[in-house]
Amino acid sequence: MSTEFNELLPLSHGNQSHADKSQIWIIGTRDQVIHTMNEFCVKRIATDRAKFTPIIPAPFEGKYMTVLIR
Repeated sequence: MSTEFNELLPLSHGNQSHADKSQIWIIGTRDQVIHTMNEFCVKRIATDRAKFTPIIPAPFEGKYMTVLIR
């Protein structure tokens, strides 16, 4: 491939910002969110818990949320 063609290709996954990467939003009770985070780590969907944003209150009453950045 020529250099000019390579410059037209989209960025590789290593060069993407967080906004460009796929995200999985987990919303539920605090216990549900923690359980799902643990399940994702055990099933190797997430390599470790550092891939999740901190758990914060969701805009729904009594719900919490986190986001897995892949």
